[in-house]
Amino acid sequence: MPEGTFRHASIAAAAQKSFECTAGWIAHYTIGVVFAVLFVVLLSADWLTRPTLLPALLYGFGTVVFPLFIMQPSFGLGIAASRTPNPAQARLKSLGTHAVFGVGLYASALGVRYVLQPHF
Repeated sequence: MPEGTFRHASIAAAAQKSFECTAGWIAHYTIGVVFAVLFVVLLSADWLTRPTLLPALLYGFGTVVFPLFIMQPSFGLGIAASRTPNPAQARLKSLGTHAVFGVGLYASALGVRYVLQPHF
């Protein structure tokens, strides 16, 4: 990206860059935190006091549009991994990992509620 390349015919054929893995993970987790904050803002802080799984899970599933329609095409993998050897498997993996993100939102909210709740 610093050199102006935002799309690859094949990310596997691209030259490796120094610290690309580190930069990728930092970006990935930063984006995840931003999405988590956005979720709480959209639902209101009240959800943190009475978290429920369904909204978090649906939000997690909803965030899968970003890898399917932005990241995978930019890596040369096609829309929704259509150019991979097994697109269905790649799509299910994306759905699964984003479901885990939703469950993580819910679990984190339970943790926040526990910490902020008075214990007598």
